[in-house]
Amino acid sequence: MDEDKHLHNMRTNRIIAAAALALCCVSLAAQPGADAPKTEDFTFTTVKENPITSVKNQYRSGTCWCFSALSFLESEIIKDKKITDESLYPDLSEMFVVRYAYHDRAVKYVRLNGHLNFAAGSGFGDVLEVIRNYGIASQDAYSGMNYGTDLPVQGELDAVLRGYVQAVVKNPNRQLTPVWLKGFDGILDAYLGEVPETFTAEGKTVSPEQYRDALGINPDDYVNISSYTHHPFWTQFVIEVEDNWRWSPCWNLPLDDFMRVIDNAVENGYTVLWGGDVSEVGFTRDGLAILVDTTVKATSGSDEERWVGKAEDDAPAPKKEWKELEVTQESRQDMFDRKLSTDDHGMHLYGTAKDQNGTKYYLIKNSWGESGKYEGIWYMSENFVKAKTLNFVVNKKALPKDIAKKIGVK
Repeated sequence: MDEDKHLHNMRTNRIIAAAALALCCVSLAAQPGADAPKTEDFTFTTVKENPITSVKNQYRSGTCWCFSALSFLESEIIKDKKITDESLYPDLSEMFVVRYAYHDRAVKYVRLNGHLNFAAGSGFGDVLEVIRNYGIASQDAYSGMNYGTDLPVQGELDAVLRGYVQAVVKNPNRQLTPVWLKGFDGILDAYLGEVPETFTAEGKTVSPEQYRDALGINPDDYVNISSYTHHPFWTQFVIEVEDNWRWSPCWNLPLDDFMRVIDNAVENGYTVLWGGDVSEVGFTRDGLAILVDTTVKATSGSDEERWVGKAEDDAPAPKKEWKELEVTQESRQDMFDRKLSTDDHGMHLYGTAKDQNGTKYYLIKNSWGESGKYEGIWYMSENFVKAKTLNFVVNKKALPKDIAKKIGVK
């Protein structure tokens, strides 16, 4: 997720925009046009809602992958430790993860002579590997805001780091010095601050590794899942997106089972770490994500209504009814193959709802601050999830038993 591409409405510009800008996870959604649904046309009723921490703001940084993943892990901690007092909810440090992820990526980039995507975006597997190898810190212990702003503004940092590793790879000396990585870490320390060796949490002095263990975070507890036909089902594959620089594998499930995992997780009190495409006309700034069929026009305001009037002269103007595209395994694959479904954004799925017509939606926590009608929450339709989810991560305990058995997860 991963670095959110600067989003465009027009499909013909998507590939060009992605290559030219490569800005994932910025605080921009697809620009709503005339065909975009409006929140006033919908009334939502929550069906199931699992606990989440407060909405955060990644602001001007390509770090949705980290904000969403830590939100997901915070909900995991809340569930595991049965925390009911919101004042005791964990608040994990995004920039702790970002710092070490950049360190690891620099090493791999140099080893591969620059043949690796080096940018702010990343994947969910990155977060789990950082926590596995380095632990985690609380937000209080490490804010990573060492360069003079209250919210992340990382364009300069990203450019400096990229320029540094590119210079190391070009290396006029023809051999690396033993200090190039120390210099790279020095840049990270200057912008984000030095990582503390220990800090205080719940009245105890702990290291990042000890804090990870005290929170009960085990990266081996999580499975990454996708659903595409260009790889065999019920096997693992590395999803082919540039932000998956660690080459983290995912399990490939048929679409019905893919969706069944999400529903089983939510119904059993778990949340889901969601990654996918948000560059659709139906993904709006105001909290909606609907797979709009733009070939079908709503009748409200139609030429028919213009000439013959409403069905009932005294009736209020009808709400628009938005027809969604139907999703199949084949149509989902076609969208991925033709780059109509792209690796844009990571968010946190934590519940379900229904609209006024009984259509199913998922509750999604975003990382763009308390924006939109629902203050940082999006309502994402079931069809949107089916079509536009590239992959998701879930606790292995949230898998239906038959699926867990089939993929050998215990």
